[in-house]
Amino acid sequence: MRTFGRASGRSPTRAYRKIRRLPYGWWVAITGMTNMVFTSGPTFQGSGAILLAIESEFGWSRAVIGGVASFGRFGGTLFGPFEGYLTDKLGSARMMLYGLILGGIGFIFLSQIHGVLTYYFAFLILSLGFSMGGFVPAITAVNKWLPRRRATGIALVVGGSSLGGLLVPALAWGISEHGWRTTTLWIGIVSIAVAPLFYLALTWRRPSYPPDTRAPEQTDTPSGKKPEQHALQPSPFDFTARQALHTRAFWIITSTHSLINFSTAAVSAHLLLHLNDVGIRPITAATIIPIMAVVAFTFQMAGGLIGDKFEKRYPISIFAAIQGTGMLILAFTTGYSMAVLFAVVWGIGFGGRTPILHALRGDYFGTKAFATILGMSSVVMGASMALAPFIVGLAFDIQGTYRWAFIALALLAYGASVLILFVSRPAHPTAGMPPVVEQEPSPARAS
Repeated sequence: MRTFGRASGRSPTRAYRKIRRLPYGWWVAITGMTNMVFTSGPTFQGSGAILLAIESEFGWSRAVIGGVASFGRFGGTLFGPFEGYLTDKLGSARMMLYGLILGGIGFIFLSQIHGVLTYYFAFLILSLGFSMGGFVPAITAVNKWLPRRRATGIALVVGGSSLGGLLVPALAWGISEHGWRTTTLWIGIVSIAVAPLFYLALTWRRPSYPPDTRAPEQTDTPSGKKPEQHALQPSPFDFTARQALHTRAFWIITSTHSLINFSTAAVSAHLLLHLNDVGIRPITAATIIPIMAVVAFTFQMAGGLIGDKFEKRYPISIFAAIQGTGMLILAFTTGYSMAVLFAVVWGIGFGGRTPILHALRGDYFGTKAFATILGMSSVVMGASMALAPFIVGLAFDIQGTYRWAFIALALLAYGASVLILFVSRPAHPTAGMPPVVEQEPSPARAS
């Protein structure tokens, strides 16, 4: 081992020390990104490949096939506020552990279905599990530990969701070669196996001081790292969930997110079905997802940097409009080249707006009850994502085409790009009350 260290100039011990010196907030962001790669690949990004295989076996209508995504997200919507509350109370590490185990059980159950009822129930379980073990705990941890680089940290997490799209060709190959039942069975087994690893990733090391006990300005860091790399002490002006609900900003951000999510959910459930309808073979169509993933990841990173440098509502508006344009392109897609154009435009819009929109929520409402506030928002946001797959599938069953449904979704995204321009930072209920120390009379006045 010593010879290896001298010859290469490096040693396992030195590599270990470098990992240990990585600022805790960035370690949390990388863990969250890895989590999102795993949880988004077979669900958000790859669900279309699974739904296409199930449609081929059972011959159900598009409303039934796409409606399962609605049903699963409906359950997540109802559970959202409680999920956020549990994340604030139990912590992100435990939520990842419990959620991935539950999601794995859902995938195993999906591999054994033989009817509509069991099909819907399995999707409900896996959707709940991957929701409570994926996005909410990951983004909550980043919001807490990277308060001054919030948009960039969140960009890493949501970037993991885009990188999950790189798994879709492998998922399509597995379904083609081994069948969708075997493929989903192994997804469930692997999910349960890796759940403890994500828990350990967030608990094997701790920051130089306990979370939320001292502000970074009061902390001496031996490594010389900047204070911004640690979590801030909860501000007395952080909003509670009840206080956030009474602000206009909460409802504008939530409504904006909901309007955009109509198209996001529809693309997740119906993209591969649509491309198959226009004559693109499933395995070939699956290559569109990685293109979307790479473009979205690139602009998620760019969006994070932009969100940390500029006022957030303007880039959100621009990227939301670009996402709407992507839906218009998809509505008129008839071949592979137009599908690629859609993937690029959609990736720019979806990728750029996602981290900035979540970071804006953190900027306005703070860290203390972030997960609970996000959970309350998910009631409205989840409703749009729950309705979209079913409504779009029903529109296809009635009209025989996705075109008009996709055009309507584009208009909703354009509406969101306008709505976000009316948001402004909310005044905290106690903002008009000066701190106690400022109310104390000075010696001169006392005399």
